[in-house]
Amino acid sequence: MPTTISSATMFAKRLLKKAVLHHSNHGSLQESELDPRIVIHYGIPSTASVLAFDPIQRLLAIGTLDGRLKVIGGDNIEGLLVSPKQLPYKYLEFLQNQGHLIGVLNDNDIQVWNLESRSLVCSLQWESDITAFSVISGSHFIYVGDQHGLFSVIKFEAEEGQLLNSSYNLSAKFLREAAGFSDPSEQPIVGVLLQPSYSGNRLLIAFEDGLLILWDVSEARIVFLGGGKDLKLKDEDGNSYTETGTNPPADIVGQTLGDKEITALCWASSTGSILAVGYLDGDILFWNLSSAAPSKDQQASPKNVVKVQLSTEERRIPVIVLQWSNSHKSQSDSAGKLFVYGGDEIGSEEVLTVLTLEWSSGMESVRCTNRADLTLSGSFADLILLPSPGTTGLSNKDELFVLTNPGQLHLYDNDSLSTLTSEQKRTPSVCAVEFPVLVPLTDPSLTVAKLIKLPSKSNSSTILTEVVSALRTGSRPGSAPSSWPLTGGVPSHLSTAKGAEVERVYFVGYSNGSVLLCDATHTVLSYICYIEGEVNGIKVAGSDAQVTKLDFCSVSLLLAVGNECGLVRIYDLKGHSDGQNFHFVTETKSEVLDTPEGKGPHCSGVYSLLDSPVQALSFSNSGTKLAIGFLSGRVAVCNITSLSVLFLIDGVPSSSSAITSLVWKQEASLQSEVNSLKQSETASGNSTEEILFVLSRDGKINVVDCDNGKMVSNRPLHVKESTAISMYVIEGSISTSEASNDKLQEEPLKNTPDASPDEQEEPLTAGVNSSEADLSSSETSHSGDSQLDPLVLLCCENSLRLFSAKSLIQGHKKPIQKVKHSTSCCWTTIFKKDEKVYGLLSLLQTGTFEIRSFPDLELVAESSLLSILRWNYKVNMDKTICSDDYGQIVLANGSELAFISLLAGENEFSNLEHLPCLHDKVLAAAADAAIRFSSKQKKKQTTVPGILGSIVKGLKGGNTSQTDVTKISTSNFDHLEDIFFKPSLPHPLPTVAVPDNNEVELDIDDIEIDEPYQPITKASTSSPDVKNKHKDKLQDREKLFEGGTNNDDIKPRLRTPEEIMVTYRKTGDAASVAAQTRNKLMERQEKLERISQRTAELQSGAENFASLANELVKTMERRKWWQI
Repeated sequence: MPTTISSATMFAKRLLKKAVLHHSNHGSLQESELDPRIVIHYGIPSTASVLAFDPIQRLLAIGTLDGRLKVIGGDNIEGLLVSPKQLPYKYLEFLQNQGHLIGVLNDNDIQVWNLESRSLVCSLQWESDITAFSVISGSHFIYVGDQHGLFSVIKFEAEEGQLLNSSYNLSAKFLREAAGFSDPSEQPIVGVLLQPSYSGNRLLIAFEDGLLILWDVSEARIVFLGGGKDLKLKDEDGNSYTETGTNPPADIVGQTLGDKEITALCWASSTGSILAVGYLDGDILFWNLSSAAPSKDQQASPKNVVKVQLSTEERRIPVIVLQWSNSHKSQSDSAGKLFVYGGDEIGSEEVLTVLTLEWSSGMESVRCTNRADLTLSGSFADLILLPSPGTTGLSNKDELFVLTNPGQLHLYDNDSLSTLTSEQKRTPSVCAVEFPVLVPLTDPSLTVAKLIKLPSKSNSSTILTEVVSALRTGSRPGSAPSSWPLTGGVPSHLSTAKGAEVERVYFVGYSNGSVLLCDATHTVLSYICYIEGEVNGIKVAGSDAQVTKLDFCSVSLLLAVGNECGLVRIYDLKGHSDGQNFHFVTETKSEVLDTPEGKGPHCSGVYSLLDSPVQALSFSNSGTKLAIGFLSGRVAVCNITSLSVLFLIDGVPSSSSAITSLVWKQEASLQSEVNSLKQSETASGNSTEEILFVLSRDGKINVVDCDNGKMVSNRPLHVKESTAISMYVIEGSISTSEASNDKLQEEPLKNTPDASPDEQEEPLTAGVNSSEADLSSSETSHSGDSQLDPLVLLCCENSLRLFSAKSLIQGHKKPIQKVKHSTSCCWTTIFKKDEKVYGLLSLLQTGTFEIRSFPDLELVAESSLLSILRWNYKVNMDKTICSDDYGQIVLANGSELAFISLLAGENEFSNLEHLPCLHDKVLAAAADAAIRFSSKQKKKQTTVPGILGSIVKGLKGGNTSQTDVTKISTSNFDHLEDIFFKPSLPHPLPTVAVPDNNEVELDIDDIEIDEPYQPITKASTSSPDVKNKHKDKLQDREKLFEGGTNNDDIKPRLRTPEEIMVTYRKTGDAASVAAQTRNKLMERQEKLERISQRTAELQSGAENFASLANELVKTMERRKWWQI
């Protein structure tokens, strides 16, 4: 019975102490402190599928199949936007020069992204399947066509951040009836194009069955009608033309249209008079829209429609993409290049075809002067033509971006395209300009990386900043050519500030032995230097082998590079290659050689100790020693100062497993344990300065003396049946008393399947009984001893184990904490806050991130590669992942490089001001001013070519290619506002009839006296009278300065019967109609009175303006040139 009571008392005592220990070691990391997010992203996603371009901001946007948007500018400015929905983008357009990007997902969700804030502003879920999508360049209007043949208009209100759906709709049934077709089928709309040179008034609507309708929005009528299964082309004799059994010629032939399904279309002239249409059967038809055919009865002449075939085979690939580039040599807008993807025979090589075409006036004859095929590297995804500087519209000096899978972007500039299609200099193929990357990932292949965070405002940071300034003078590989067309974006003011210190460096090792250094202090990486694999002027066998490990000492600014041949190269970033000595060190000898002067960091020596790949590198805290771990299980410690070898030993006795981790630790925190174990060996009892913790792949931990390589611990710790990944020795993590309590009093682990025999409770040794241990612990706690015991965190594939460093040295194998992973882990890292470790991140082989607090190892949060980056885990991905100790992680996947910040709160990456801006507001304002000026110059029949390009060049401060405002849309779309967003009529669809030549009498009701009808807007608290006066003043000012062109003159206009019916159709009885008519007459009288009053005001204002102008001229004449 006494034995039973004693056992129960002992159990209660142990349980109480365990509870106290758990409370004191509870982790402080909270879920609210975490905010995993992408702060830097480089490269093109492998799922890239669609392109968009802003010609003013010079930005390229790429939509992907997994709901991401990549935006690329100049000066290494790139951004990644991630949609909440993991769905493909099928349409992508910029709101030109307005800082917004619009994308349509596969589920027909229309999204608007703000490039300045990098956020999703709003979205609009469309009820039907969107089959055509177009943004009117220079406006906020969006045209949408759906699967039911319904044409709709959307407007984006930037100030309110909303997408507004207009009541203006055109149905397929209505348009077909207006065109005279009896078939009311609802064919999907497959294309909507705004006709150039018509200020947005005309748009072309293409239906899937081949019907083409050119619709005039302002006049509400059909201007041109073509295609459709009920329309046939006729030859000159009026007979229907059919193809014979012989193969038709490969240029232009007649065609019976029949039921031809449209798959692609584009304008083939700058004025919109010629339309190129691609079909499902591989045909390409050119339609001359200058010859009006507004109804079914007025059929097109065969002279106005011609066909182009890329192949004479019967079965051909559908025409997927068509793009047109006008010829700068032709003044009549009758020549250019047609870029075609598709149309060739099935089974042929995947190419992009470039046709050089010319035709006579009226398209009576068309001639193909040249055909060239661009061989694609990868399957085709999309293409886009970039406007060239100094010309109106798209010309054959344009540059071409071609997107292929997986994630490859190729640029064909004007020179390469000219060489390809030139009759005199024709070449079978041309080389595209590859997308420039700051950090190459695939050619050569990235094999290892390391991210180093230097102490802020430290001496090492100051010295490294000076070193980096000297190293940056060299040119970097893979830099963008001077003619690269993407120059958009604004760097962060922090990254461009003078005197900014280098606080974070990203090191990258490659398969060819080379190493790249980048400044990662800010959110835009900048190049530091590139180190070749070969040592300058000296041939060292194996120096160009794959880099397997990197380490950097921030104290001595030394870089160690280990490779798979067992070589370790030492580079001194402070030194310069001006003829310094070079040491070649082996296990038995050391050679000293002279190196010639060279560029970049100086290679002070190479260690060639074993013919085994280097698996671990670690500089000592002082930077005077370097530990090297090999695949063979051996460990070498070298003196970096004298470039010699101190010792070469087995990392773990009786083990040949690869070395995984090497950690240096100052002996001061472990002084008593180390000395007590050494007293039996050394009479003097002198202690070592540093000890080395060694971890092998098979889960064994050994502690060795760094002076002689002898073991410090009683015996190595062995975690059986587990593959070790990493090891961390963490200072100041647990008090001495807590370590003692845990070591001697914690409850033993149960014999569970995941508990190894080595972890079971061991009998107390070294002559210490339990009562003495309790007394020692009590004395320590009451004496106020605050000495902290380091912890050893062992990370294995299937578990995490936390040990006391002192108990580990003394031979105790029982962990303080143990956590088992749900699935295999492949990579881990710790992170700090206020210089204290308080978190651990583990990457599982499923792509899941587990974030745990320290030291209790409790799970705080989970995330994944898929949720953050839309990546899937790949084998060996762990070899290229790296991190600093402050929650910044760098990952590589294919051609993508991403920096993820884990922690929330204030840090260098948390504020938008620290990120580069994807929209240049200064450039946008300057471009708007230049466009307004150009618009006025056009009204005076003069042009100022290249004015916008000059502004861009001045703002960017470099050789930026000019952009001519004459090719940027300068139309005023206010009249479309009146049409699309005016109050709804009783009939939602406008009533349209085919125009005839019958004369119509006019009365006063058919004359528009003054300003157009204003749309009804949202209610406002402002006074209507104040708004009217303000609007009148604005209109007066516009009339005063717009130059008095025909467009500015307000004259009575003859309107069609259709317009009159749409405007004045009324519902209700005769009394209500009479009342409305009376109100209209009263309104008209008020308008006439206002016109008279404003005429007098304008006359007075003109006199004042003339007087002011004369005074200004006299003042300017008296100024000197330097005062202007």
